Amino acid sequence: SIQLKGVVRLKDLKSGQLLHHLFFAASFLTSTAKIRSEVLSPFRTVRMFFYLSFIASGALGGLIAITQLIAALTNSTKADAVPDIVKGLLIDVGAVSIFAFLYYQENNAKNAQVARLTREEGLSNLKLRVDERRIISLSSLRGLARLVICAGPASFITESFKLSEPYTESLLDRGVLVVPFATDGNSPTFEFDESEEMKEITNKRKKLWQLSPVYVSEWTKWLDDQKKLAGVSPDSPVYLSLRMDGRVRGSGVGYPPWNAFVVQLPPVKGIWSGLLDGMDGRVL
Repeated sequence: SIQLKGVVRLKDLKSGQLLHHLFFAASFLTSTAKIRSEVLSPFRTVRMFFYLSFIASGALGGLIAITQLIAALTNSTKADAVPDIVKGLLIDVGAVSIFAFLYYQENNAKNAQVARLTREEGLSNLKLRVDERRIISLSSLRGLARLVICAGPASFITESFKLSEPYTESLLDRGVLVVPFATDGNSPTFEFDESEEMKEITNKRKKLWQLSPVYVSEWTKWLDDQKKLAGVSPDSPVYLSLRMDGRVRGSGVGYPPWNAFVVQLPPVKGIWSGLLDGMDGRVL
């Protein structure tokens, strides 16, 4: 059996301690996501600062204009200044409205990005079994592999396995590794040709499908949350394609489009290695 030091077991915790650990974990994920968000959008904070400055300036100008307008309306000798004051007030109101809208849009984009990155950080902390002796976190494969997570009944996993066969070598050349997650609790059937002439391709097939999820309840919770956010039925089989940096590249209901992966993803070896490593397509 494998003993993992430093892993907190839920049954060893009291309710207060459990809440504390969960709160700490959630805070850590959010903090990490905020840092990544700053790295990905380094000028967003500067833009939001200027938007707030313009809003404050426009609001102050509008307040001054209102006091001047009240004074002009109560004093007939200043009636000629009313049109100019009103014009200045409208400009201030318009400026405040525009920059408030821009700030609102920027803040929404920031919150959406942080939420997405928080989900990705949660995914990166899920555990994978490489072999009988090694259990790693998904984040350990950042920069090393493009993971494709197949989640659904065992029959769905088995069919995905069969459909991937013609593309085995091409997928491995592109750094793709598959994580099969059977959501019905059954074990998918992987049949390998063990004949001598097929030994090389069989080894590649096993390498492509060697990973398996550990701590299934954590995987289930993460996957259920993503389906709920995406409006996908809890029973629907899905796939998620990750970039080399661990970010979600694409997802969908049904079988992974193995042929599309081969066309869209650059090889990770040869003369194109390095130059096209980040060309994993758009990020969701």
